[in-house]
Amino acid sequence: MFFSLEKNFDAKLLFNFKKKSTTMKSFFPLLLFIGCTVSAIAQNTPNKNGMTPDQQAAMKPWIDYMTPGDAQKMMAKSAGEWKAEVTQYMDPGKPPMKSQASVHNEMILGGRYLTTHYNGSMMGMPFEGLGTIGYDNGTKMYNSNWIDNMGTGILSMQGTASADGKTIEFKGGGYDPIQGKMVPMRQINTFTDENHQKIEIYQSMSGKEMKVMDIMLSR
Repeated sequence: MFFSLEKNFDAKLLFNFKKKSTTMKSFFPLLLFIGCTVSAIAQNTPNKNGMTPDQQAAMKPWIDYMTPGDAQKMMAKSAGEWKAEVTQYMDPGKPPMKSQASVHNEMILGGRYLTTHYNGSMMGMPFEGLGTIGYDNGTKMYNSNWIDNMGTGILSMQGTASADGKTIEFKGGGYDPIQGKMVPMRQINTFTDENHQKIEIYQSMSGKEMKVMDIMLSR
């Protein structure tokens, strides 16, 4: 009788142990799933801007593209008030025309673009121009757009900086009403020092490149 009770007691313990083992085996995958889910949620918790780390990683190329860098900091050094001494080479057979102008440069849109507001004279008439220069972080190129009251078109050029960063050479084209067509143009911006710059403008005349303007800037 004693032996029979001991056998029955052992069988009951064994049954309970197996039942608990089966339950634990079922519970382990659940714990693993919950742990992974909590980890994933923690890793994707929105930051103060409301973006999760995954969203931030996906946005990084765009953030890098939009963030001002060394090129924009270099352009910012030109912000301020400048005086311009302008020399125009209209006719090779005649002395160049000289004039003065005032230039206001300003960085806009969070330090991403340099704008120029130019007031002076040209051929005895009031001259006003607006320009924008930006550095494209993606293409690694400078882009320049220019409009003025001496025309109705937009002059667009692209440029690259020299290795020492002291010059930027722009190339592009615009409409020349004298020749009655679009012509190639080239512009070289030289940063002599913090208070002196030089702009040289070349234009194709009858298929041959000629210098048409020098602008000496000082402040």
